[in-house]
Order: sequence, then C-alpha cells, then structure tokens
Amino acid sequence: MNYRHAFHAANYADVLKHALLVRLVRAIQGKEKGFVFVDTHAGRGRYDLSRAAQGDSRARQPEWPGGIARLWDRADAPAGVQDYLGIVRGYDRSQGNLTAGPRFYPGSPRIVRLIARPQDRLELWEKHPAECAALRNEFSGERRVSVHEADGYGAIKACLPPAERRALVLIDPPYEAQEEWSAVSAALGEGIGRFPGGTYAVWYPLTGRARTDGLLGWLEGADVPSFAAELVVDPDAPRMTGCGVAVVNPPWRFDEEARLILAYLQVALSCGHGAQGSVRWIVPK
Repeated sequence: MNYRHAFHAANYADVLKHALLVRLVRAIQGKEKGFVFVDTHAGRGRYDLSRAAQGDSRARQPEWPGGIARLWDRADAPAGVQDYLGIVRGYDRSQGNLTAGPRFYPGSPRIVRLIARPQDRLELWEKHPAECAALRNEFSGERRVSVHEADGYGAIKACLPPAERRALVLIDPPYEAQEEWSAVSAALGEGIGRFPGGTYAVWYPLTGRARTDGLLGWLEGADVPSFAAELVVDPDAPRMTGCGVAVVNPPWRFDEEARLILAYLQVALSCGHGAQGSVRWIVPK
C-alpha cells in the first residue's frame, strides 16, 4: 500500500467527511446508551499540516489550503459546520499552534475521541505499519480505544455485533485499486448481515473512473434505508471532481442536517463553475 493521507489531510474531502461524522456521532449520542465507533481505515489520527508538502520522494502540493483553510476564519457557517470547526480549532490550539492559520488537524479517530463520552468506545484499524505505529502513539494509554494493525475489512467480522448493540462504522479506504469498490460493497453486506441496526458511513471519490453507480446500486438492492451526500467542487477537474458519503441507517432527520451542510460547503469550497452539493435518498426510510 503506497497511500499516505498526510498529503490530502484537511482537504475538501476531509471537511465534508468530518463535518458529517461529527453530526452522526452527536445524533447517535442522543441516546444515553454507549456505542462503538469502528474505523476501518483509521490513518495516523493527527496530521501536521506544516509537513503536508513532504512526499516520500519529492515535495507535493498540499491540499489543505483548498479545504480547512477556506473555512478557518469564517463565522457564517450553519450550526453543524460550526460544531466541526470548533472541534478542529480547539484541537489545533491544544497541540500548541500559536499561528493564525491551521496547523494540527485531527483525523477521524481523534475527532470522534474528542467528543466521545465515557460509555462510548473506539475500534481503530490501520493496515500500514508506519501509520498504525503513529496511531498507537496518538492513543497510547486511552482505555476506551483499541488499535489494530490489520486489514480494515476484517473489522466488520471482528467488531460486529458489538456488546453495546449500537455502532457507527466508518469505511474510508484509499480507493487505489478498482477492486476496492467491490471490497466496500462486500464489507457493507457483511456488516448489515451481522448487525442490521448499525449505522454505516462510506466515503467515496467522484471521478471519471469511479464506480459509484455500482456501490449505490448495491445499496439500492440491499433495500436498507440509505442516502448519498455528494459534493462536487470542480466539475472540470482532471481527476477528482468531488466526493460523497453514503450513510446507511441514518439517524432520524439526519438527511435534513446533511443538506444544510452540503449547501454551505458547495459555496465555501467551490473551485469552479457548476459546483454543487446534493443529498438524495437511495432507499427512503
């Protein structure tokens, strides 16, 4: 596996994914009983954006200026986005950043841990040894966090059904190979089969080659309540035009909150004419 998320950290895709993730966690926490958060491709947990341009063999253009940086000083965001921004800004300060712009960005595991309650639990899976070592270091001593150096698709079988009988599963692979799409569908199928009442969030890219119809078509055939939240920032981009998050078994009225988030990000993160954000039901509730 050659993928490293540091180059992409805090880009527009992270902004969309994490803004929705925060609101999903908040919605699930509407009930007092604890839940387990399963992250199949957890990464390293935190990212130093000042090093984002350092590739493995050559310098690369970081992507965070087109993501979190465009929201950093804005105060016009809806409540759902403000919640996310408050978490990220607070974490950045807690890590010692004294500059006006962002530097330390929390990944999905750290974001969820920051808002987790004592009764909530995290199961984090990361296949890449170096990334997993950083992840273990990030959560060293955290009693309610388990870190696994293993293929994240194995997390579904290992963690579901959970003792809490409540779960939020994030599937966020790098999509380096075309077979990743079928692997995601298979993981969803296993998850729904093992724990039909769980909430599943799947991030995916929007490109000319992306097999999104296959994934969304599979969800339609699975006949489980689900919707797709998609953000296109530049329809004319040569590679990735945007991204989406499919949510299976979304909390009540979560689609309405997602629409507010997408409508704002469509304007705030637009890179070209024709940018758009949309939320459409695949299988209505």
